[in-house]
Amino acid sequence: MSTFDAVLAQYEKSKNATSGTANKMSSEDRLKRYFTTVLPKGSKGEERRIRILPTKDGSSPFVEVYFHEVQVDGKWVKLYDPKQEGKRSPLHEVYEGLMMTGVDSDKELARNYRSRKFYIVKVVDRDNEQDGPKFWRFKHNHKGDGILDKIFPIFRNKGDITNIENGRDLILSLALTKAGTGKEYTTINSVIPEDAGQLHTDANVAKTWVDNELTWSDVYSKKPEDYLEMVAKGEVPRWDSNSNKWASNSTSEEVISTPKTPSTPVVDPQEDEDVDSELPF
Repeated sequence: MSTFDAVLAQYEKSKNATSGTANKMSSEDRLKRYFTTVLPKGSKGEERRIRILPTKDGSSPFVEVYFHEVQVDGKWVKLYDPKQEGKRSPLHEVYEGLMMTGVDSDKELARNYRSRKFYIVKVVDRDNEQDGPKFWRFKHNHKGDGILDKIFPIFRNKGDITNIENGRDLILSLALTKAGTGKEYTTINSVIPEDAGQLHTDANVAKTWVDNELTWSDVYSKKPEDYLEMVAKGEVPRWDSNSNKWASNSTSEEVISTPKTPSTPVVDPQEDEDVDSELPF
């Protein structure tokens, strides 16, 4: 199967669907591996240029991964859902438990604990090529007007844009939009393909990028079960150097409640998707 066919099959499947391993990478190195489209406050809009890298086996470059979006110690974080690996998922257990009560208020609260589908794609940031391959994470949009919905027509009309010889760079047009809550967030208004061209004029550089063994799981940490258990209980996990494990900041059992709005806004390094109407922010 070609990359084009793989992307086509993945997109159609997505459209038709019902709408901790230890990481040795340093924080500094990890930050360089994120491709983010978050605009600073007051921005009048910017453009970013990327090149999606091809996969070695011809599969779709868009990896589907599920994350929970919750607040931990007043900060919004995305936590990998181990359920997709067939492992125990404490946050998903809370979601299922609340949904089973049949109470409308519990169903509303359950939304805070449901994992959501994201896509992660390996790219080259043309403005920062010296950083090497990066990973761009963006949310699936059930309304059909998300980022993948803007990229897919380019594949359909232009062919395999990841091809190292005649693929295409993508121009992302970014703008700030204000939600009903007054919060500003970045939206990608359009994705425009450039003319067909080589991944890089230096074949050795192109080969280095394509052969790079780094995967998304090297960059996005997977928290262990005990960490997720504490978050599901409404506790704040702290790393205990003495016992060399996660410990709760509270020894008493806490009642699960709707996450509170943090007093100090915290920006996720990749909080670049449009606001999900089902989330409390």
